[in-house]
Amino acid sequence: MFRRSMMRAALAAASALLVLPAIAGAGGFATVGLSSLPDGTAPGKPWHVTLTILQHGRTPMSSLKPTVRVASTDGQTVRTFAAKRAGKPGTYTADVVFPSAGRWRYSVDDGFTQTHFYAPVAIGASAAVPVPGSQSGAGPAGANGPVDRDDDGGNVAAALAVAVVAGLAAALVAFLLVRRRDSGRPAGPAAAP
Repeated sequence: MFRRSMMRAALAAASALLVLPAIAGAGGFATVGLSSLPDGTAPGKPWHVTLTILQHGRTPMSSLKPTVRVASTDGQTVRTFAAKRAGKPGTYTADVVFPSAGRWRYSVDDGFTQTHFYAPVAIGASAAVPVPGSQSGAGPAGANGPVDRDDDGGNVAAALAVAVVAGLAAALVAFLLVRRRDSGRPAGPAAAP
């Protein structure tokens, strides 16, 4: 009886250890809103942008160190610009300079959990640069969320879901093995011959 109780306690502890990392990592994402898009910005002139960073898309996040990164589409030129805290909680400003005219990619590292990628833009031109496979160009859709997944990150929510499912599956397997082993034993004390 004591052994069975210890086995159940060990099984519960092992299950908790598998699930705790998933719980600890839950809720770790932020959204980034942009005050404007850089499309059509003149090369060498600053694009003044205000970033609004919200945890879960609701709670302003202060004390972060976000950056804006621009890269030429050929990858030869890359620049990173630090954003500074603005007056309102969760807002940061950056002056981003694209060194030359042409097609550029840009992204925002929110300083919290991930880098947000946006549609490529035309610098020094007034027309939007279409993104292959999208219906719109670099217009407002580019400001609403990631469109280019060249990052090394990955989907945090999917990874957490996989971890939880794997933990629950391991707990179930352990439970079934213990139950199977215990079902082969007699219920009471063994009688002496």
